[in-house]
Amino acid sequence: MTNKLVSENSQLRSQLQLLLEQAHRNQQIMQRYQELDLKFIGANTFQELIDSVFDTLTEASELDVVTLTLIDTDAEIRRILTDLRIDVSDYPNLIFVEQQNGIDDPTHPSRKALLGPYNTLPHRRLFPESVLKPASVAILPLIRRNHLIGWLSLGSLDAQRFTASMASDILQHRASIVAICIENVINNERLQHIGLTDPLTGVNNRRYVERRLLEEVGRTRRHGHALSTMYIDLDHFKKVNDSYGHQGGDEVLCEVAARIKAELRLSDALGRFGGEEFVVLLIDAPHDAAIAVAERIRASVCNTPLFLSTGEELHATVSIGVSTLEKIERKDDVATVAQQVLGKADEALYRAKKDGRNRVISAI
Repeated sequence: MTNKLVSENSQLRSQLQLLLEQAHRNQQIMQRYQELDLKFIGANTFQELIDSVFDTLTEASELDVVTLTLIDTDAEIRRILTDLRIDVSDYPNLIFVEQQNGIDDPTHPSRKALLGPYNTLPHRRLFPESVLKPASVAILPLIRRNHLIGWLSLGSLDAQRFTASMASDILQHRASIVAICIENVINNERLQHIGLTDPLTGVNNRRYVERRLLEEVGRTRRHGHALSTMYIDLDHFKKVNDSYGHQGGDEVLCEVAARIKAELRLSDALGRFGGEEFVVLLIDAPHDAAIAVAERIRASVCNTPLFLSTGEELHATVSIGVSTLEKIERKDDVATVAQQVLGKADEALYRAKKDGRNRVISAI
């Protein structure tokens, strides 16, 4: 064999070895991507999914920052997550925005994948001040049933990691998987939320409030934050039903529930306990603050007439009992204390009824 043939044979062997090594690397990458897809698909809850997006995706894809932006019209998703005790403030990389006009137009720029250098003006809402600023980005629209539901934004400190000339097929595949999983877990959370929601008024039901009360009493025991409870009852509700029928009574309950909710924070909890009774949990609220909120609720119901779908106008009032749990000893039973604090609010409500209604009475 001539030296030339030996040299060519050696060169071919080297090229073959490089191809085999590249194929092995590609196989490892594809296996890693498949494992990542399975982890996304296997997420049963919203919390599991966003943990996978922010932790697993960042590590597996060797990224410096990942953010997830969701279009959340009327804060529906945030309300559900809050009711399910998921604190979105724990996730600075999770961003909620209102839907913009024209965004469902297929030609809208926000519905197209964008790769290239980070630009402050168009990208700052996707990478807020609380997260690392990348040098290059891949902005991937999340689309389900032809509706844009948000963006998966990938960032790298390497300015050449994402460029406009790069193929984006694999990235768009990843965004499609994430979009499907987001839709699934949010629908699952909605189903769970429905099981904890009063079907008439749309506020929480008794089951939710009782469960949440146990959690908050436990939190007061651990951290010493005040927890205030309000027991609210519509005055003379039987007369409303007798005068305007059950349809009119239902409309009054819905309107009163809406007025109560309007005076509360997102972290507070409102539930219909049955009939015309509502219970409110005010989180981290000392007694004076709770009394002030109760007075605002009473005035909101009392001072503005309610209008029924029939065009009839009526005036309603509520009576409110307020109790506050400032601290709880470690030895105290959480369930017992929860019953006591709610019972005190109920007793105060009874006194408010007895003293003439349309008033707030403190359990202290």
